[in-house]
Amino acid sequence: MKLSMISAFLASCGVASAFAPSAKMATRTTAMQMADKNNDDMSQALPFAPRPKLLDGSFPGDVGFDPFGFAGADKASLTYMREAEIKHARLAMLAVVGWPLAELWDSKIAAMFGLESALTSTGASPSFLNGGLEKIEPEYWLIVGAIAAWFELDSKETQEKKGKDYVPGDCGFDPLGLFPEDKEGKFQMQVKEIKHGRIAMMALLGFVVQEALYRTPVTAETPIFFQPIF
Repeated sequence: MKLSMISAFLASCGVASAFAPSAKMATRTTAMQMADKNNDDMSQALPFAPRPKLLDGSFPGDVGFDPFGFAGADKASLTYMREAEIKHARLAMLAVVGWPLAELWDSKIAAMFGLESALTSTGASPSFLNGGLEKIEPEYWLIVGAIAAWFELDSKETQEKKGKDYVPGDCGFDPLGLFPEDKEGKFQMQVKEIKHGRIAMMALLGFVVQEALYRTPVTAETPIFFQPIF
């Protein structure tokens, strides 16, 4: 009788231990959780560097890249910098198209109307480094300044109106209705915009540096990108 009771007890212990998690499994799970936490604390752009605390992924295009600490010390400064980034990105996207088009068409259009070309002597777009800005009429700068001021005032008004719901860079401009209605779609569209803007800023910097160094228009230096292949 005692022998049978002991056997039943040992058998029940064996069954229970079969369903109980082992110490190794618990340790492995803990290690995986710690690894995930450590990965969350690291920058996606620079996996070997820690992610800045403010860059928590709430802004579209945030991959934890801020090696020089431009984001600031609080959320307000980060939002201000994002506003500046998106505005510069939009200007760069316009400029990166306008720069080579001016080099391709400005002289032809000016000749059609009997005007002097605004390009430099080498055929490059006028800029601070290329020179040629003295050819630009003062009225042009007044118009540009007025448009910029109008957008800034409109942006400030939108920010005050929407309050906490304001999205950095929102100026209420979407004439073609490209901005989605759902939350996820809006976020993805903002990611695309900021990524294209960042590429445009780098491309425009490349235009400026290339023409400053070689004194040749980018359209002539790299014609494969700007001239028809046939």
